[in-house]
Amino acid sequence: MTIDTSGRRLTGGSERLDFEHSRGTVDRTVRRGRPTLYTSYSADQALLNTPTKRWWTGVLLVIALAAPFLIAADLTYLLTLAVVYAVAGIGLNLLTGYAGQVSLGHAFFLGLGAYTAAVFGGETGRSTWGLGWDLAIVLPLAAVIPGVIGLVVAPLATRVRGLYLAVLTLGLLVLGEQLFKVMVPVTGGQGVGRGVAQRTLFGADLTATYAIGPLIIRPETSLYLLCLALLVVTALTARNLVRGRQGRAFAAVRDRDIAAEVMGVNLLRTKTLAFALSSAYAGLAGALFSILVGRIVPEQWNLLLSIDFLAVIVIGGIATISGSIIGAAFVVLLPRVLEELTHVIPWISVSSGGLINVFQLQTIIFGILIIVFITLEPRGLYGLWARVRNYFKAWPFSY
Repeated sequence: MTIDTSGRRLTGGSERLDFEHSRGTVDRTVRRGRPTLYTSYSADQALLNTPTKRWWTGVLLVIALAAPFLIAADLTYLLTLAVVYAVAGIGLNLLTGYAGQVSLGHAFFLGLGAYTAAVFGGETGRSTWGLGWDLAIVLPLAAVIPGVIGLVVAPLATRVRGLYLAVLTLGLLVLGEQLFKVMVPVTGGQGVGRGVAQRTLFGADLTATYAIGPLIIRPETSLYLLCLALLVVTALTARNLVRGRQGRAFAAVRDRDIAAEVMGVNLLRTKTLAFALSSAYAGLAGALFSILVGRIVPEQWNLLLSIDFLAVIVIGGIATISGSIIGAAFVVLLPRVLEELTHVIPWISVSSGGLINVFQLQTIIFGILIIVFITLEPRGLYGLWARVRNYFKAWPFSY
């Protein structure tokens, strides 16, 4: 019971305190040297919760924006491909890394997104459909339609787990590959293929060259900037999702689904959401990939492409958004690095002239790295970076 100075009874209980907002801020002299000193849960869970993270994020964004203006067109193409792979890798990481649902059918949903974009944004051919819509409409559709298909397939996938789920998604991939070959009005047919969506965004022609002051924006630069903007949006969306309540539900289902259900996590809803989000991310990446390569055929949406994205998340880091971006850059840029080594190491060739060619060496390296990271460092390249960062943060102490 609380009594004021005049003796009147004010309330029958104690005042409720707002611990999130009543603590105030810590003086800078106290925080100096203590970047991880937090005074509220919201500050601890913030996206960029330390000055170092904010500074390096800004630096990396500036480098990413300046890169296409400083490098050649072929390297810009590779950077754009790495950005597209990062979008697809984030989607697969939401399903496999965070929710623990193994999938070998990621390429199927990339194909769905690519053909959705081609039908709604491409031109009508002699045997193919095309509506010629703007990318502002086509790209959201390329994410929504595969997401809806994933939502329909998800209840089947949620009934199984582990090896059985991997086989089920593999069967979905095989089925989808055959459907793509026979759906000629949509795909162009086996061995023929079709054109892709037109590069028109809000009425602006992305195949033209623009000048903004001293900057010359070439067509490949315009596409790179579009893909980079979508990567930032999708990465922030995924990061906000996994650091909240739904992300904790994903982790609980991944670690022990029976225990998660006992604690009140709805398994069907959680797994279905993960599957649908992963499919939507894959569809968007497939649309961007098709626009980048210029022509698509049904044969390219196969198991090898799905394995590439598994390599992205395993090498980059399971259950990390940053790891997906790092892994995508590694997987895309490694063949170019190996091609440069052909000038130094004589037994490596671009085709079949040497002891081993670039593609074979790339496959061997991917296989070795997947084995090494799964057994020794499950968090991949991101885990190695975290170890180095923590070592210097704790230096000169060893604990």
